[in-house]
Amino acid sequence: MALRIIFMGTPDFSVPTLRALKEAGHEIVAVYTQPPRPGGRRGLDLQKSPVHQAAELLGLPVLTPLNFKQEEDRQTFADFKADVAVVVAYGLLLPVPVLEGTRLGCYNGHASLLPRWRGAAPIQRAIMAGDAKTGMMVMKMEKGLDTGPVALTAEVEISPNITAGELHDKLMLVGARAMVEAMSKLEADDLPLTPQPEKGVVYAAKIDKGETRIDFGRPAIEVHNHIRGLSPFPGAWFELEINGKPERVKVLASELAEGNGEAGTVLDDALAIACSEGAVRLTRIQRAGGKPLAATEFLRGTPISKGTKVG
Repeated sequence: MALRIIFMGTPDFSVPTLRALKEAGHEIVAVYTQPPRPGGRRGLDLQKSPVHQAAELLGLPVLTPLNFKQEEDRQTFADFKADVAVVVAYGLLLPVPVLEGTRLGCYNGHASLLPRWRGAAPIQRAIMAGDAKTGMMVMKMEKGLDTGPVALTAEVEISPNITAGELHDKLMLVGARAMVEAMSKLEADDLPLTPQPEKGVVYAAKIDKGETRIDFGRPAIEVHNHIRGLSPFPGAWFELEINGKPERVKVLASELAEGNGEAGTVLDDALAIACSEGAVRLTRIQRAGGKPLAATEFLRGTPISKGTKVG
């Protein structure tokens, strides 16, 4: 028999899992997501989350409580009499009455190899730290932050130049397949749980805008990882003088380059920039208010000569 599932998620990352569970034949009795937020070009229109929009297209009921502090919201959750809740990037910490509000509990799809990178920004932090691999883990949720026992793991290589955005898109599809497999095993009463090890716990703190400026005084590999870990959002940036005025330039892609020099110095006519050790070549950049451009295209309109200092 198919499982009765409450799905809980908010961003684009969650949508493939919702669709995959529906296509696998499970009964999605309700979808929980974050309430509509101000958005649009002027920031005045209320925008439904990607999960909200996807659920409506699938004809599924959608609920958007601000939190689960109200007893009425907790009771509504319990009244669905679901077998299990599936949580993928929902954006709320769930209280114990919700965690225990279904027959089989809540299972979370998390984008890291736990216990490494528990928390809000596991994809970005893994790249910024230079990790060689990551993955999707399905775990049974408990009160602690990403501390529950692991049910299923799907590893993914982090290639040398992949950006956080590209890895995000890969992991969300891997995660959808992993969750469908986990729910199939749960339905068959064949989903063993393994406690997370106590060693190796690392927290993936939310990205702060104060850490987005590029520091060319670091080794090239660290600068490169910083750039790709923050691409496309919020984006790593440096300051460049254009037409006599300092301007922020966002870097969306880079690669390691040959060459040495004073940190922050442009080494050639193709945007190789010296770091404290080695150099990085900026390959995709964006001026404030402009569109993303390949570095070659950017340089046709805004030449940056060898010897220029940036930072």
